[in-house]
Amino acid sequence: MQLGSAPPPARGGGGGRGAGNATVPVTVATVSKRDLPIYLTGLGTVQASYTVAIRSQVDGKLQEVLFTEGQQVHKGDILAKIDSRLYQAALDQAKARKAQDQALLVSAQKDLIRFKTLVDKSVQTQQSLEQQQAKVNQLVASIEADDAAIETARTQLDYTTITASSDGRMGVRNTDPGNFLRAADSTAIATLTLTKPAAVLFTLSARALNDVRDAMARGPVEVTALSQDNVRVLGKGKLLLIDSIVDQASATMRLKAMFDNGDDGLWPGDFVNARVLVELRHDVITVPPAAVQRGPDGIYAWVVMPGDAVQARPIQSGPTTGDDTIITSGLSEGEQVVINGQYKLQQNSKVTVNEATAPATPATAKRDRALASDDAQSASRQKPYLNVCPYYPSQAICRQMAPTTTTGSAPANGMRGSDRGRR
Repeated sequence: MQLGSAPPPARGGGGGRGAGNATVPVTVATVSKRDLPIYLTGLGTVQASYTVAIRSQVDGKLQEVLFTEGQQVHKGDILAKIDSRLYQAALDQAKARKAQDQALLVSAQKDLIRFKTLVDKSVQTQQSLEQQQAKVNQLVASIEADDAAIETARTQLDYTTITASSDGRMGVRNTDPGNFLRAADSTAIATLTLTKPAAVLFTLSARALNDVRDAMARGPVEVTALSQDNVRVLGKGKLLLIDSIVDQASATMRLKAMFDNGDDGLWPGDFVNARVLVELRHDVITVPPAAVQRGPDGIYAWVVMPGDAVQARPIQSGPTTGDDTIITSGLSEGEQVVINGQYKLQQNSKVTVNEATAPATPATAKRDRALASDDAQSASRQKPYLNVCPYYPSQAICRQMAPTTTTGSAPANGMRGSDRGRR
């Protein structure tokens, strides 16, 4: 029988594996009933609430930098100053031009009054009066233009003092005082980021769209941000939105969740695993995922019956969360299912039952992976010896790689010589 295929029907008598008095050692787990949360997990990146590139809006020499790298600043704090003398002179010049135009306007208005009197006495023509009125209107417009020029010059002068546009943390300084800055420069002086709150932008399969929408309709949806190894919880927040368009190329959708991030556990740009709680199912039958087997006729599980015999039972499964898979039909609470050693089983095989051990912790799993890696490296070092040295033991490489134990070592030269003599 191939691994993972559905078992053949039960057969009477002996013959085959598991028949007779032979027993198969297996590991079992007990079917349980409990409340199980249903999660969806996707890979995402952390984003700051605000990310502002601090740049100069005017040309000039950078005189002062008034922040330190990594400093927490508040909105309105002065971050840097640019040489303002040219911009102060431009403002003064605009103010002087306005004063000049105002003086001309006063004179033109007085002439207009005199022209009106002379026209009434038929001393001046109506055309002269209209020309003087146009001159007054022109000076009024010039003063309005002077006001705009003053405002422009004042704004340019204000740009020489760079302030924080929001609260946040300053990043690495890219420009030192004394450098000449231009408004068109692409390099920012520094970057200001607001990480409280922080956002996580992540993706899920488009097949989960309706499940997530239903969860959002029921109320706020909890999202947990985990480290890339799923060991450390970085924060808990709420799902903010689902992107309005599904990416047809990858069949995924983008989602955004917001986190208070009071302890700065979420760092902008970092990769995290976002786990979305879409549903909490009550009183469901659960088994370890290893108990679920797949065959040509569907999925099934090996159930330990009274008398330590096993039978393959068709089942229907639901979502899997962590170390638990929901079983919708086919199993009952308290039954025992095989989770290890299934490949040796047939219908009505006798088994020796071993209870399942507790799942490995991340620390023990890491240790086991390290030991397995050491074993693999050791085997790879022995492989050239086993392949070459039994036939060429006098080679230098064989003397260097000779095993420390005598078991499985290459035959001695003398033995090979006697073998050649017998041949």
